[in-house]
Amino acid sequence: MSYREQFIWKRGIQLSVNCYKLTEHFPKSELYGLTSQIRRSAVSVPSNIAEEYGRKTKGEYVQFLHIALGSLRELDTQLIIAKEVGLTEAKLFSPVMNEVEEMQKIMVSTLNKLKT
Repeated sequence: MSYREQFIWKRGIQLSVNCYKLTEHFPKSELYGLTSQIRRSAVSVPSNIAEEYGRKTKGEYVQFLHIALGSLRELDTQLIIAKEVGLTEAKLFSPVMNEVEEMQKIMVSTLNKLKT
């Protein structure tokens, strides 16, 4: 099985795409600020999931999932800041924020299963 077949990786890809679409509505003055940070954090999630998939030990696998979770939490923080400073309409944030929260639950659940 390839990492591309993993549910968690597919969700990470979709989240990244949705973050790109969301940040298209940000002011051009934010291109090198929150737009760039949000996009990098979002892309880091599925990238780390893919990177960890080829690891030989369960410990390495868990380590990369923790890195992906850290990126997800950075993304969550950056999205909250973007919302608070009014970079785009609140109705555009809600679906992405819900997706981030759901992805965090999936990641934590996966990590908990691997640790037992």
